Amino acid sequence: MKKYFILYKPFLLFLGKFLLTYLLLTFAYESYLSQYDVKKFEVDGFTESVAKQAKDALVFFKFDASIAPNPKEASVNFSYNSKIIARIIEGCNGLSVIILFVSFIIAFSGKIKPTILYLIGGSLLVHILNVFRISFLCLLMYYFPSQQHLLHGVIFPLFIYGVIFILWIIWVNTFSKYASKNI
Repeated sequence: MKKYFILYKPFLLFLGKFLLTYLLLTFAYESYLSQYDVKKFEVDGFTESVAKQAKDALVFFKFDASIAPNPKEASVNFSYNSKIIARIIEGCNGLSVIILFVSFIIAFSGKIKPTILYLIGGSLLVHILNVFRISFLCLLMYYFPSQQHLLHGVIFPLFIYGVIFILWIIWVNTFSKYASKNI
């Protein structure tokens, strides 16, 4: 048994750090969300902020976008040309994806300063891309409502998880302690 532990030690350390980080961050996030009463249709502040930023991105480019609290559920209605196009729920805010990103980077951590800078920069990039993802998704759903499943369920998740995957590859190959130093 000791032989296998030694043989698989790097993988086991990665797995342990990943799971511990993921569980701690998920617990912290769930604790944050527990402050809001879904039965009273309360939306957490970060989700409201993401909805506002997505609306502001469209307004900046002179699109007629607006948001309003949803009176029937814990979400924010997103309107384009005075038509409700989407509802922004907690799952749209990107924090669960950022938690996944952060957990992986910490599990493959390198030196402390590059790790912290990459965590901050990568998290900000994912957040900004998520805001624009929501904006662009709402525009496309307005013009192509019959493609909602393809857009929301396939293309845009593929985009955001693809970005995360590319960030992971860059991290592992360039900054982590496992990166090749022969470059």
